[in-house]
Amino acid sequence: MKQFFSFIVLLILISTFSLKAQEHGFGLGIMIGEPTGFSAKYWLDDSNALDFGLAYSLFHSKSSISIHCDYVLHNYNLIKSDYKFPVYYGVGGRIHSNSDKTYLGARGVVGLLYIDNKYPIDAFIEIAPVFNLLPETSLNLDFALGARYYFR
Repeated sequence: MKQFFSFIVLLILISTFSLKAQEHGFGLGIMIGEPTGFSAKYWLDDSNALDFGLAYSLFHSKSSISIHCDYVLHNYNLIKSDYKFPVYYGVGGRIHSNSDKTYLGARGVVGLLYIDNKYPIDAFIEIAPVFNLLPETSLNLDFALGARYYFR
């Protein structure tokens, strides 16, 4: 009987954690800026998420594509409002490839997110300095304005 009770408690705890992570779920959308393309976000819990991007660079002399992944933290207390406007920040990596070279770099990102209370959407603006490490060191700046729809 004790094992059965422990099993039920464990199931309740697991389902509670799953519901919390699904509160925001997985979002897919677009971002416009440098680079321009697709954006995805997967919420790990109420304040931590993984942010992804697959995009095409419009402002370089050569055609290039970028893929990034960032681990971001959200602070809901910096902007006091009736709406959800968390400031987010984090670190991640980026692969940027053009016809000549493929770069591997580290990203730091800071942004402002709007989370709609009624509809499963968000909108964001962000800036991300990128320190390319390979094949040579250089500094780039990514910036984007975007929106995502969340599948629940």
